Order: sequence, then C-alpha cells, then structure tokens
Amino acid sequence: MNYTHENLKKAFAGESEANRRYLAFAKKAEKEGLAQVSKLFRATAEAETVHALAHLDKVGEIKSTKENLESAIKGETHEAEKMYPSMILHAKEEGNQEAVIGFKWANEVEREHANLYKEALEKLENLEEIDYNVCQVCGHTHVGEAPNVCPVCGASKEKFKLIN
Repeated sequence: MNYTHENLKKAFAGESEANRRYLAFAKKAEKEGLAQVSKLFRATAEAETVHALAHLDKVGEIKSTKENLESAIKGETHEAEKMYPSMILHAKEEGNQEAVIGFKWANEVEREHANLYKEALEKLENLEEIDYNVCQVCGHTHVGEAPNVCPVCGASKEKFKLIN
C-alpha cells in the first residue's frame, strides 16, 4: 500500500470539507453582523482550497479536460444512481423528512450535472458560450437565464446565482 497516496487523498477530502464548513460559518457570521469574522472564515476557506488543490494535483487526479469530464460523469452518475437513493431510503426509514427532501433535491441535481457534463463532452470542441444559474436553495443548475421558479425546489428567481 502506498500510504502517501492514500494520505494525500485523505488530506484532499479533509481540506475540501473544511473549505465548505468555513464558507457556511462565514455566511452565519455575516447574518449575525460579524463581518470581520465572516472575512476570516472566507480567507481560511480559500487557504483550505489552496491545500486541497495541491493535494489533488499530487494524487494525479487532474487530467485532460476530456478525462476530467469522464470522471465527473462517473462521479455524478454514482451519486444519482447509488449514493442518494440509499440515503433517501435510510432517511425515510428513520422518519427524517427534512433529510429525505434534501437528498431528493441533491439526487435530481446530480442527474442534471451528469447530463450537463455528457453534453459538454460530446461538444467539447464546439461548445457555445452560455451562462449557468444555480439555485441557492437546492443546487439546480439551470442553463441560461434563471427560471421564474426553480423546477426542483420551487424557489423564486431571486434565489438563483449567475455563474459566468
């Protein structure tokens, strides 16, 4: 076993998780009117991203864009077909309706992501310039102008963030 390789993968996962956690903490601090604490959390989140990307590069998982798209399709498809259905089932069994809803939304969006990646892979050399709008409630990734109502969670147009 190559311990360093496995440790790099664990470090990537840990740094990635810390980044997301700190960004959530930053949003909470901002809501509480603590702008400086929010800024600190955003700064450390960015530092964790630097670490995560360095670890991922050393693992050798960043390849050509074609290979990265294929990897992304595989990952999103796994989440949609295996991971989330199992999580939905367990949440239902435990009576956790909030988790069921969140897992269902994520599951639907992961299918969207796989399809978007497949389309990008098919048109890799001839991709047209388009914007994406991401629902900040459920993660629905919409091609083009944000819809008036999110088709996944029902959120209003104002809940979408333009990614360009």
